[in-house]
Amino acid sequence: MSAVLARAAALLPNWRDYRDVPRTWRRDLLAGVTVGIVALPLALAFGVSSGAGAEAGLVTAIVAGVVAAVFGGSNVQVSGPTGAMVVVLGPIVASHGVGALTVVSVLAGVFVIVAGVLRLGQSVALIPWPVIEGFTLGIAVIIFLQQVPAAVGVSPTGGENAFLGAVSAIASAGPAALVPLALVAVVAAVMTLAPRLHPSIPGSIVAIVVATLVAVLLRLDVADIGALPNSLPAPRLPEASLQTLQALVGPALTVAALAAIESLLSARVASAVSDTGAYDADRELVGQGLASVAAGLFGGMPATGAIARTAVNIRSGARTRLAALVHAALLLGVVYLASGAVSTIPLAALSGVLMVTAAKMVPLRTVAIILRSNRSTAAIFVLTALVTVSVDLIYAVLIGVVVAAFFALRAMARTCGVHRQALPSPAVSGDERIALLRLDGALFFGAAERVLSRVEAVDGVSVVILRMSQIQYLDATGAQALTELVGHLERRGITVLIKGIRATQLRLADRVGVIGSLRTGKHLFEDLDAAVEHARSHVYRESLAA
Repeated sequence: MSAVLARAAALLPNWRDYRDVPRTWRRDLLAGVTVGIVALPLALAFGVSSGAGAEAGLVTAIVAGVVAAVFGGSNVQVSGPTGAMVVVLGPIVASHGVGALTVVSVLAGVFVIVAGVLRLGQSVALIPWPVIEGFTLGIAVIIFLQQVPAAVGVSPTGGENAFLGAVSAIASAGPAALVPLALVAVVAAVMTLAPRLHPSIPGSIVAIVVATLVAVLLRLDVADIGALPNSLPAPRLPEASLQTLQALVGPALTVAALAAIESLLSARVASAVSDTGAYDADRELVGQGLASVAAGLFGGMPATGAIARTAVNIRSGARTRLAALVHAALLLGVVYLASGAVSTIPLAALSGVLMVTAAKMVPLRTVAIILRSNRSTAAIFVLTALVTVSVDLIYAVLIGVVVAAFFALRAMARTCGVHRQALPSPAVSGDERIALLRLDGALFFGAAERVLSRVEAVDGVSVVILRMSQIQYLDATGAQALTELVGHLERRGITVLIKGIRATQLRLADRVGVIGSLRTGKHLFEDLDAAVEHARSHVYRESLAA
């Protein structure tokens, strides 16, 4: 019982989360303001792009930002709506309506909480680097394509493939598309040039301000965000029938899987590039799950840890959770004090922000490194990206992991080999009747048959000594193949001696039958000299009998 309580306590906030605040609060305050400025246009853009509206994106950034900061497992993680989540939510909104987002958000949040309680947080470590980068590249392509309709002033068709939607929007765009495209160009130019003037200039917010002023002063005929509330909506429980819940369980599981993967990847990256302490993967899942539940109750959408905003937070000097809380407080101030000004932002400007953001998600240098590394890594990267764009995000990760596992197993299988060695000197008569074979690497299901067939091919000998001290890994399939090999050699009249099997592998070998297949238990040796001496005496007795 005490262990259960201790585990539960480890998943909850504690005083240690804020012990450094008295000496770091100034840096945290500055970082929170900075990341809040960066997060504002992204929250609005992701809300619009998801189909839920700018209000949903802003509410999610505020509510989820607070809850994840308090309950999450990372000291510097910043949470809110993200591009990857928008890619998944768009088809859900198109199929089930905006009202389904509340149900999906709550359900997905509950699933993520359960994953944290079940200690599934470390599973993200099983996702290889090329899969992560291919997944990110695919998301970036989808986000970019999703912005094309708004960039040319055409209403997007809900639920359509991002590529087909982009092509359709371009085909149906007329001369009026030049106006929103000009705003997109202005945003892209400002976001590209601003950091070059000074690294601390928030390019996205400056670009939004410039594009909005241009649209207002020139009275351009472009769609804008529209009216926003000047306060947070009251929380309310989602209303859904049993039939609706059944229909949304599948999408909620997809959202939950994506939220868990993206949040843990972001937290892991944050921990690697900062010295603010390690992250607790399971607590992070619990915190992100609670954040999605809370966001759904306030009319928002599922949230995840945001890699880009977390990186800005770290670069701005954040040390504790206070920075993420300040970021949410700044956005809350925008809702209460500047909703009128925000409502005039052109949708094309938000599209420009997301297009530039998408273009920066995977640096060209990273792509070049992956493609030049080796063929298997490049293949995993390209395949994951293609499946992400053309099929589904979760399938892309699963397929990427499976393909990566295949290449890893193939590489591990190649490390396993059989080498015939000379017997220790001095040589004696009859040594040619003894084969000393050293097995190397991993004797597992991927290599067992190939390796042991080489042993079985040994001919013209009376004794085979299997030197197994260099076997790094032995699984049940390898042990079973070894059992069959020993039995086959013994039936051919060849005596098999096993030398140096590791203690950690001996129990499995005994249970599967390797030891029992030997002619006698005395044919198991720890010392090579003793095994060779026994083999020589066996050959000598055979020569006398002949």
